[in-house]
Amino acid sequence: MSDTFCQVCKCFTEVVSDHASGDTSCSECGTLVVDETSEWVPDPTREPVSPVRPESGVSGSNGATEEEEEEALPAPLRKRRGRPKRPPYESIAEVANRLGLGATIKDRASDIYKKVIDQKPLKYKTPAAVVAACVYVACRQESNPRTVKEMCSANGAKTKEVVRVKDFIMKYLVTEGQEIVIVHAADFLRHFCSVLGMSNIEVMAAQETVRNSEELAIRRSPISLAAVVIYIIAQLSNDKKAVTDVALVTRATIRNSYKDVYPHLSEVIPTWFAKEKDLKQLPRA
Repeated sequence: MSDTFCQVCKCFTEVVSDHASGDTSCSECGTLVVDETSEWVPDPTREPVSPVRPESGVSGSNGATEEEEEEALPAPLRKRRGRPKRPPYESIAEVANRLGLGATIKDRASDIYKKVIDQKPLKYKTPAAVVAACVYVACRQESNPRTVKEMCSANGAKTKEVVRVKDFIMKYLVTEGQEIVIVHAADFLRHFCSVLGMSNIEVMAAQETVRNSEELAIRRSPISLAAVVIYIIAQLSNDKKAVTDVALVTRATIRNSYKDVYPHLSEVIPTWFAKEKDLKQLPRA
């Protein structure tokens, strides 16, 4: 070791020389220093190093790849992420298969994806949300609606983001002259009853109850109304179905919807399925 003036420490300090690399560093702060009193002599045994242009996948200064560094950036600073890294139609098919949807819905969702993916509002939306929203809208158009939460459970997309994306897609398709089918509680009822394995009698009673409830204009979403009707029919059948797991609604939603339907039970429940004395056995709202 020898003494050399360090610009960082602002004093003469001992330095350490690395003969392999030819570098000299301050022993106090570690800063590379240059001994101006000495003349640099190249090491004939050392091969020159040419700069290498970093490519995709090469680790950066912090050890992370370019892809990982990009993911760490805020959404507006990332590269365009509107298209999934994997083929989008494979993602659509995977979601459809997990939900037991047919080829017609897969094709419809793929067509929707082609039409909307280059739209500016979807520029920084996650691929999973765009795929889930396309499948959701395709189900609506094919009169086989599913819930947003079902879509999210199939590919891990965030519920709020899927809602925003599907709302934009439906508005865009309307401006393109396409019709968006209005969903009713009866549309969800068929799917929920099928998943729960309800008997034919119970399904018929639930369908009639939903029709009667819609005539009363009970202000509940189609999903909530379908779920509470199944809950009521299950109570009357002494067959406790886990409707909250199938409809993906909370117990609070069922409870609040039940309060709206309870005063009209005698009007909505078919008499061939339950008599007045049976209705009195139901829990009070």
